[in-house]
Amino acid sequence: MPKRFDDADEKPKAITSYTIKLDDAQMEKLRSAVAAKNWEEAEVPYARFAFKGPKVNVTAYTSGKVVVAGKDTEDFVQNVIEAEVTGAPKLGYDEVLHPDWYEPHAGLDESGKGDLFGPVVAATVIADKDAVLAWQAAGVRDSKTVVDTQILKLDELIRTTPGVVVETRYMTMAEYNRVMARPYASLNRLLAQHHADALDAALKRKWVPRGLLDQFSKEPLVQRELKKLGLERFNLAMRTKAEEDPVVAAASIVARAEFVRLMRDLSREFGDKLQKGAGAEAKAQARVLIDRFGAKALGRFAKLHFRTCYEVVSEAGKLNELPLPVPKEKTEWKR
Repeated sequence: MPKRFDDADEKPKAITSYTIKLDDAQMEKLRSAVAAKNWEEAEVPYARFAFKGPKVNVTAYTSGKVVVAGKDTEDFVQNVIEAEVTGAPKLGYDEVLHPDWYEPHAGLDESGKGDLFGPVVAATVIADKDAVLAWQAAGVRDSKTVVDTQILKLDELIRTTPGVVVETRYMTMAEYNRVMARPYASLNRLLAQHHADALDAALKRKWVPRGLLDQFSKEPLVQRELKKLGLERFNLAMRTKAEEDPVVAAASIVARAEFVRLMRDLSREFGDKLQKGAGAEAKAQARVLIDRFGAKALGRFAKLHFRTCYEVVSEAGKLNELPLPVPKEKTEWKR
């Protein structure tokens, strides 16, 4: 029986123990790597050495067997044993721990949602085991950990990998602001429509039975849009930190790369590199933009429903030129 939408955010059970056989040279590398962490040494019968870390214990026996146990087992195996000791890629371990990563499926992610300037881009990537193995070897991972120049190279790699399907959806800033100015408009609902449209187009090119979405809302908004499109047979799961799945990571890179290209076009029109995010630097650029092109031009670059836009236009005394609604009061959450 396929999972219901309300079961879709269940995570695979984490593995908390791992055993590997190492030779003498690898044992010494491991000892040095763990000793450098200043963890507490422990006395264990028949052990060559043993260390107790904050969330993981490491025991190396005279037979050459190494046992890792604790909540941080996966992190230790990937970032110490495989990265520093054996030099082996983490594919073998991942295939045991996350076999679902290597099955044909779709990954969905977005970019630009929290940025004052530029559109919101939704991306769907469909891939199988061969593509995932190639991407892991090339360093495909969550786009938030990759610089823009590398993002564009990885995007090209993903798009040109045989058998892979890529679809993106976004609006021009003028279209986006028209939609978001409608009564009861919702950025999450708009994003859900983008995701559903991109996924629908991708599935028409290559059908897979399931996908994983990086969760941006507690409500099953994308699933509702898929139902409208007649995609009730497709099982879309969603969870936070879904970029751990390599296909979702690929979607995050594709979305970010598209956002980077669109931001470059907007930056050329503005005459300077537009800032990402919605902090003080972006707000300062919004002021410059109004001075340079007028308040109405702000809608060609920025998301007008952001509180920042109202503040900048109001401070410039230009609400008569660009009448933006007064934003709702911020909610103060009690701890």
